[in-house]
Amino acid sequence: MDKYVSATEANQRFSEILREVADGDSFSVLSRGRVVAEITPPKKRAKKKSTEEFLAELEARPTIVIGPWKREDLYDRSDRGIP
Repeated sequence: MDKYVSATEANQRFSEILREVADGDSFSVLSRGRVVAEITPPKKRAKKKSTEEFLAELEARPTIVIGPWKREDLYDRSDRGIP
């Protein structure tokens, strides 16, 4: 549930507000009656994969064969109308 605090009150009680946010509360900070900021707990982040998991995932993907190519092909500009 959102709690509302004035900017002055948020400044004076900042440490206390952070403790409440750590417990799961959210605050909307008001300045002259308008919401100017929100203090909320951080969103859950996806777990990072280990190097081994990442490499195993790459190994499981199908190989794409693009055929032979030359270094000059990297600089081909014909698709943009440049010779």
